[in-house]
Amino acid sequence: MKLSVRKTDSVAIVDISGKLMGGPDADVFKTAIRNLLDEGFKNVVVNMSQVPFINSTGLGILISAYTTLRKEDGVLKLANVTERIDSLLMITKLGTIFETYSSEEMALDSFK
Repeated sequence: MKLSVRKTDSVAIVDISGKLMGGPDADVFKTAIRNLLDEGFKNVVVNMSQVPFINSTGLGILISAYTTLRKEDGVLKLANVTERIDSLLMITKLGTIFETYSSEEMALDSFK
């Protein structure tokens, strides 16, 4: 997994590419979220357009980030979720937890 962060005035966009499967990815993602909170960014959009696969540990990474942000009165939203990952979110009932958007623009607009 590769991760990069872009920032707007009030929302940080975390771009992920590659499989989200845990291991060192968990620490990288957790550190990125913590750094964003330290910088004052509480609203985060995770752009998943380049994530072809996610396993249960990867779901745990997203849940952990969601929980970390919620504890700080923040919000995590998912953008560009593939059909495969969207199906996984529905099967695991996580679709009721995560707000998902078909585009990054729609996710950013939801904060207005």
